[in-house]
Amino acid sequence: MAGTTTRSRYPDWPEDYARSYRAQGLWRDETLCDVLSTRAAAHGDRLALVAGGTRLTYDELAARVDGLAAGLHRTGIRRGDHVVVHLPNGAAFVETFFALLRLGAVAVLALPAHRRTEIVQFCGHTGAVAYIVADKHLGFDYRALAAEVSADLPALRHVIVAGEPGEVGGSHGFHRLGDLYDRPGDSTDADPLPEPPVASDVALLQLSGGSTGVPKLIPRRHEDYLCAIRESLDACPLDARSVFLGALPVAHNFPFVSPGILGAFHAGATVVLAHVPSPDVVFALIESERVTITSAVPPLALSWLAAAASTRHDLSSLEVLQIGGAACGTDLARRVGPELDATLQQVFGMAEGLINYTRLDDPHEVIVATQGRPCSAADEIRIVDDAGDPVPDGTPGHLLTRGPYTIRGYFEPAHGDGGAGDPSVPGSGSPTDPNRTAFTDDGFYRTGDLAVLRPDGNLAVVGRIKEQINRGGEKISPDEVEGRLLAHPGIHDAAVVAVPDDALGERTCAFVIPRRTQAGPEQGGPERGDGAPPLGPRDVTRYLRRDGLAAYKIPDLVKIVDEFPVIGIGKISRVQLRRALAESRCAGE
Repeated sequence: MAGTTTRSRYPDWPEDYARSYRAQGLWRDETLCDVLSTRAAAHGDRLALVAGGTRLTYDELAARVDGLAAGLHRTGIRRGDHVVVHLPNGAAFVETFFALLRLGAVAVLALPAHRRTEIVQFCGHTGAVAYIVADKHLGFDYRALAAEVSADLPALRHVIVAGEPGEVGGSHGFHRLGDLYDRPGDSTDADPLPEPPVASDVALLQLSGGSTGVPKLIPRRHEDYLCAIRESLDACPLDARSVFLGALPVAHNFPFVSPGILGAFHAGATVVLAHVPSPDVVFALIESERVTITSAVPPLALSWLAAAASTRHDLSSLEVLQIGGAACGTDLARRVGPELDATLQQVFGMAEGLINYTRLDDPHEVIVATQGRPCSAADEIRIVDDAGDPVPDGTPGHLLTRGPYTIRGYFEPAHGDGGAGDPSVPGSGSPTDPNRTAFTDDGFYRTGDLAVLRPDGNLAVVGRIKEQINRGGEKISPDEVEGRLLAHPGIHDAAVVAVPDDALGERTCAFVIPRRTQAGPEQGGPERGDGAPPLGPRDVTRYLRRDGLAAYKIPDLVKIVDEFPVIGIGKISRVQLRRALAESRCAGE
């Protein structure tokens, strides 16, 4: 089947804005494919990628991408097809992403922590024709997950495994990614590769960490994503001598394009990938590869600082540590320079668009106390009250933004694409369609953040508006986790709240009211009958793991309670309930 996507499913910028951005040179006739090909043509023998035992020059990387593109094309992947990519940091991720770009296919970038719930939604909502996974990573067998996903979605035509398909893969007819590469001397494909994409084509779908459990898919076109990369490189200069270490999962927008691995490739720098972000692995790579810049979320940065005090590794090459994904407290911010002898760069942004940076030459007070200013002069910022009116200078308000790389709407599934018509699915036309609530009539994106715009143009983010938990940079919807808990036959009611945490910023606590008659073990609950063991916290977490919920969404704490506190008179909103539980039950945790 040919490509299933159509342009109407990707909300676009109004034509007058598009013309303006092109006239200003913000959008150019350049694609993400050109990033690799032009760098290979200019300095092909320069080291491009280090990942595990793989070391590739720009020439070698470009050749492997072309070979993989030909192999993926032979499997039937065509221009406009959606392909879910579920790979950890490694050469396979980079080569697969650029190979799909070359075909004009649209990569849907899942994170390694995602499990069946999320992957089935990503594949179903997009009508994906292929799912590309690792064999194993950190003890998790992605092939078994792929078998479950392909059983749930018979329309998924291909599962491709980076590594060995194994017995599970063999029984399901999985392809081995390594077998798809054209080798020197192979005959050319009878079906030639399509023409390369154009700048206005959609290149990928990023994932929003939004406040609902349903994944919101963010269409990124070549021209707007490259705008974000170029503008980010002005705020965080990289050049050919730079060495960027991707320690966070690089499918995430922060280490991908802020300026991330794509910014490093654009600058002709070297990208080094860590398979895990632990201090021993990261510090060894900083020393051996002479890493100059890397990025971390606050809890990870704290663990690196703790380990740096006693490490024997030489970290002297590190010039810049970026911290983003969640608020960086001033105490942590003040420690980076003295303890790592590196410059802190705060990064605040969202996969939907806006990226703010503190600049490397900013005053120390700006670096430690703000989240910086937008990377582009074309970024528009509004700070408004609940009614949408501007607030006085220095007053916290809702942060709204619009600009050349901030989207104008989420991807809209077509009818029949796994969820169209469901009230919680974007594009379904329902009252909960996020395109109706996330964007103003004049195209500003409601970020869900509370912020103060300072006179110097820097933003200080002071909180969140959306009912969402930020656990060390991972965004968790209480509604989603509560919905999964309420599906347990032994649970009468549940509420999930945020608990302050020094390392993670917030962690999750689930309050659960059991049913008086428990479900049997065949339904995930304890034994039936008189004297049966009561539902316990471990029963709850085991159930969520078996149900396929991503590991980072599993509650850190589970409290079994008899009832929830009563608030006021009449129907209680779950927002009020969560707040009351957090105040009355989590104090001192």
